[in-house]
Amino acid sequence: MGELRTGTDHLIGHIDGDVAVLSFNRPDRRNALSEEIYLGFATALEQVRDDADIRVLMVTGEGGAFCAGGDVKGFVADHADAGPRRSTEEAITHLTTIQKGVSLAFRSLPKPVVAALPGAAAGAGLSIALAADIRLAARSAVLVTAFSTIGASGDFGTSWFLPRLVGEAKAKELMWMSPRLDAAEAERLGIVNHVYDDATFADDAMAFCRALAARAPIAMRYIKENIQRGDDVPLAEALEGEAAAMVRTMATRDHREASLAFVEKRPPTFSGQ
Repeated sequence: MGELRTGTDHLIGHIDGDVAVLSFNRPDRRNALSEEIYLGFATALEQVRDDADIRVLMVTGEGGAFCAGGDVKGFVADHADAGPRRSTEEAITHLTTIQKGVSLAFRSLPKPVVAALPGAAAGAGLSIALAADIRLAARSAVLVTAFSTIGASGDFGTSWFLPRLVGEAKAKELMWMSPRLDAAEAERLGIVNHVYDDATFADDAMAFCRALAARAPIAMRYIKENIQRGDDVPLAEALEGEAAAMVRTMATRDHREASLAFVEKRPPTFSGQ
């Protein structure tokens, strides 16, 4: 096990081979978000990005939950506090900054990000899971948008990610009505990629991440870029981007190794070059 620095015990990390693991660690608050967590992501994601030996990031939670989202008890305390507060513009700037430091950072990370949900993912906790490239869930996990139940509209990218997974009308229903989705229903809707038994969830999630990490990392990066580009640009521009990525990946040592391994009928060994 290697060290993955976060600078806080609200978000803990380690490196297991070529998989980095970040885990929400406020089990007494169902892993509700905190300022320390946002700073922890900023610290850790820089290390994940820069360490060539890390090929996959898995984000999970301690104590049987993934993340309950915003700390509602903290919201109540803030409303009761008569002390100085941020102006509306200051609050918007602060929230925009911390959202970009997590959701946008996941999307721009040139490596696969897997959210492994051992239990509940609610509100912004679900939003952060949606920002990952892949979602895995334990069979007992529950997913809920939750925002409308506290009179809020949503943050950390739910309104952008959710319609792309389930369609606009279903996303509106899930945001407005905030039903509790079990893991099987979330999988049926396309929100969750795979559901694993609770007893083996940690091992199954890590096995999935290791299988991803065994793939050619340069190709994985370009595949992620290509797919995400399709959300933002016309087809002609997407084809140009795909062509550039294809030429670059086919010039790599990993491509040559994979081709040779295919002919020799053996598993390839990728070096990331």
